[in-house]
Amino acid sequence: MLSKKRIELGYSDFNKFIKAGNYFVDKSMLIYDLFEQGAYISLMPRPKRFGKTLNLSMIEHFFDIQKPNSAELFADLEIGKEKEFCKKHQNKYPVINISLKSIKSENWETCLNSFKIEISGLYKKHRFLLQSDKIEIAEKEIFEKIRNKTANVEEYKNSLKKLSEHLKEHFNKDVIILVDEYDAPIITAFNNTNNPIKSPDKENKTYYQKVISFMQRFLGDAYKGNDTNLKKGLLTGVMRVGRESIFSEWNNFKVYGITSHKFETNFGFTHKETEKILSYFDLQNKTNNIKKWYNGYKFGTISQIYNPWSIVNYIDSYKEGFKPYWVNTGDPSLIKNRLSEDGVKERIQDLIEGKIIEKELKENFVFADFEKNHELIWTLLTDNGYLTQTGKGKYGNYKLKIPNNEVKIVFTDIITTWLDTEVKIKRDLLISMAENLINSRIAGFEKDFRKIVSGTISYHDTAEKKDKNTDEVFISHEQIYHVYMLGLLAILSDDYKISSNKESGEGRYDIMLIPYDKSKNGIIIEIKQIEKQQKNKKNTNKFIERVNKKLDEALRQIEINEYYTELLDNKIKHENIIKLAIVFAGKKPYVKKKNEKC
Repeated sequence: MLSKKRIELGYSDFNKFIKAGNYFVDKSMLIYDLFEQGAYISLMPRPKRFGKTLNLSMIEHFFDIQKPNSAELFADLEIGKEKEFCKKHQNKYPVINISLKSIKSENWETCLNSFKIEISGLYKKHRFLLQSDKIEIAEKEIFEKIRNKTANVEEYKNSLKKLSEHLKEHFNKDVIILVDEYDAPIITAFNNTNNPIKSPDKENKTYYQKVISFMQRFLGDAYKGNDTNLKKGLLTGVMRVGRESIFSEWNNFKVYGITSHKFETNFGFTHKETEKILSYFDLQNKTNNIKKWYNGYKFGTISQIYNPWSIVNYIDSYKEGFKPYWVNTGDPSLIKNRLSEDGVKERIQDLIEGKIIEKELKENFVFADFEKNHELIWTLLTDNGYLTQTGKGKYGNYKLKIPNNEVKIVFTDIITTWLDTEVKIKRDLLISMAENLINSRIAGFEKDFRKIVSGTISYHDTAEKKDKNTDEVFISHEQIYHVYMLGLLAILSDDYKISSNKESGEGRYDIMLIPYDKSKNGIIIEIKQIEKQQKNKKNTNKFIERVNKKLDEALRQIEINEYYTELLDNKIKHENIIKLAIVFAGKKPYVKKKNEKC
């Protein structure tokens, strides 16, 4: 009787993974597709934790001429059925497989040292070449210096190509070169350079520029000018770094990104693969919830791609329930540092509400443009897996959305971070405000809300946005307060569906909170704005009259238009519906509940 496969985390070596008896979602046809459909050099960017490293290890073990015993690993996989292909290619080529994911340093000096350590380790794996009678003594001396980390920078730049030359000389076979997480050093350097483009050091180069210069040679020599030694090349990473920076003058490679119709099922789990693994571990009754939490990505034309890291983590710890696994991996600082630009927060809130936005996705991401082109944030978010494309929209733009509950938590956390650090709101005050609201303690809600607004919102923030040429208002005062309120209420998104500007009854309400627990209060909010109070005390009574009139107007609007209809449709009892009016007078909000005095 065959022993049951298991889920064990942490393996990136294909040989160890299979021999340990782990359940393997069969991606072995990537090997076949790479040779039959892939370019001479292929770049396949995918989000973190989508199986890139394990796939490269699988490719290495299939082709590596030094691993003839690894053929047994593929006997029961799909690639094993391709008998002619296996006979022609399996274990027939020298393979170089190097990962750059650990090269994450704060400055160029430590970065270069990390490169030396990684390349030295690669050379140690091929130390048998020092015994080869086909390699010249002078070349072996350079080999030894690289292995011992005593070579000069130029020799390290040329080391990947040199190793391929030595392998070709020794085996008389063309070499396959695999590079995993090629973009890790680039992203880290950009993050750790105050001004990556305009802050040169004594050598007139920034840390970022030095990394680019190194990798142009390190990768360029190995791939671009290495036809006599190279059989196939494959790079993986998260981003599609532009040709201007790394792949300049490369005319022999192709990018197969998340919108490509090729290799669309080779990373991540398809719906069928997910159903199969859940059934194997007797968790098929969890399929619907798993779909909400970890599904939702679209690669190419395949619209149901699941996050593999999250799936295996959930299976491993299913008794702990559903929670975010993938979002706790990696460093999102490159993204978080750039989410405060004009218009970005508003679009993030749209996404949290489940809306789809349309944005251009750049096929080649050029960091030099990132400082001036704020729209590149949407390419960055999509490449990194925080958003997914759902197809083409207007003018060739892509429709983008948050893929699932897991990622939605990230965006909610980002908004909470804005409110907690950027605008100095203490989380306990935010929680107190939210608790008072959903429990109909309106006086407490108004008190907390005023504290928050007074410490965060400025008159500049509340100014109407106008077209410079026509003076036409395109963002009104009320829209600004509306967006601000949605940001505050995002903390409730685990327990409430937060909706806005949606038709209900006879009109469109401003904000609605629909509880997932039908016994809880549902909330409908109408927002108004009036001129702020003048300093003249004689006008105080008239000002309060205007506030009360505006509050009553908002509450009447809720009643007349029956905005609460959607709450009733969601099985919320009429007595559990809170109808709330909020009037902003400059920075000061006034709050009133239906049937409650101001």
